Amino acid sequence: MIEFFSDAFSSLQQQLFEWLVQPLVFALGGGNLLEDAFNATGWLLVGLLQIAVMLLLIRSLERWRPVEALVDKAAVRVDVIYTLIHRLGLFKLLMFFSLDPIWDSLAGAARVAGLPSFQLDAMWPGVSDLPWVSFILYLLVFDFVNYWLHRAQHAWSWWWALHALHHSQRQMTMWSDNRNHLLDDILRDAVFVVLARLIGVEPGQFVALVAISQLMENLQHANVRLWFGPVLERIFVSPRYHRLHHSIGIGHESAGRGTLGGHNFAVLFPLWDMLFRTANFELRWDATGVRDQLPDEGGRDYGRGFWSQQWLGLGRLFGRR
Repeated sequence: MIEFFSDAFSSLQQQLFEWLVQPLVFALGGGNLLEDAFNATGWLLVGLLQIAVMLLLIRSLERWRPVEALVDKAAVRVDVIYTLIHRLGLFKLLMFFSLDPIWDSLAGAARVAGLPSFQLDAMWPGVSDLPWVSFILYLLVFDFVNYWLHRAQHAWSWWWALHALHHSQRQMTMWSDNRNHLLDDILRDAVFVVLARLIGVEPGQFVALVAISQLMENLQHANVRLWFGPVLERIFVSPRYHRLHHSIGIGHESAGRGTLGGHNFAVLFPLWDMLFRTANFELRWDATGVRDQLPDEGGRDYGRGFWSQQWLGLGRLFGRR
C-alpha cells in the first residue's frame, strides 16, 4: 500500500513538473536549477493535496458542528494567505536559498573531518529499518522536539513576542495553523531541517512527516466542537485539546495574569504534556486570543493585515511599545 501511494505521488510529481514547473524554469533562465525545481514540485504537490483535504474534509467538519459563528471573516482571509505561502512552497523556497547552502557546507566540512554520520532507523536492524517502524520513530522524535520548542516559544519573552501573533487569532479555523511570524517560522523550520539531517531522515520520509503533521495541525485549529473521548484524547491532540492551548490565559500563562507559560503544548501526542505536567483535559470551549488584546487589558494591536502583523511582531520583539 505504501509503495502504491509512493508510485502514484511520484507519477503526479513528474507530470506536474513537466507540464508546469519545467517550462516556467526554462522561461526564467534557470535551466541549471532543474533538479532543485523537481524537488520543489514535490512540496507544491503536497501543498495542493493538503489544501484539497482541508476543503473537502476539515471544512465539512467546521460546517457540521462549529464552536462559534465567524463574525470576522477578514481576519480568516489573512490566515488563508499564510497557508498559501507555506503550503504552495513559497516559504520552502526561502528556506532553500537561505539555509540549505549553509547546511551543505557544514555537512561537507564534517565529512572531510571524518565525523561519523547517524541513522536512527539503523538502531535495530531488521526492525527499526522497516518503513512503518522508522516512520513512527521519526514522528516521535520530531514531536518530542516540537514540544520543547513550543514550550520555549511560550517561556522566552523574545520568542513569545513573535509567537504571540499565532495566538492573537480570535476566530480560530483550519487556516490558523500557519498564522505565524515569518521569523518565528524560520527559527523552527531551521531546527527541523538540521534535525532531519542529523538523524538520517530520507527526503521522501521528511516530506511525509511534515505533510501528516501539518494536516493534523489544521484539524486541531479547526472551528469544530470535536474531542476524541477520554481514551483517544490522551493519545492524539484533538481540536478541543488544542483550543485550550489557545484559550485566553490558560494557553499562554502558567501563574496568572502577566506570566508566561501555558498548557497543552503537544503538537501530535499529548504524551509529552502528561509526562511533563503541562496537560489540561478540561472539556470546555473558551474564547481564544491573548490577554493583552482585551479592551480592559490594554487592547494591544496585533495587526489586521499580513504585513502589519509582521511589522508589529518585530516591534514587540525589539521592545517597541
